Amino acid sequence: MRIRVSDVLDLLASGASRQEILTDYPYLEDDDISASLEFAARQSDRSIIVTA
Repeated sequence: MRIRVSDVLDLLASGASRQEILTDYPYLEDDDISASLEFAARQSDRSIIVTA
């Protein structure tokens, strides 16, 4: 089973706790939630190049 990173982030953003997510998606592990957050942090830390 798979769940998208964006789904995990949406759940967290809507107020779901890690424990609630793990209960609702028993095939996930706490490390999967951490990995989703780390991935999102890396994606948001990209340089933006503006061209004319």
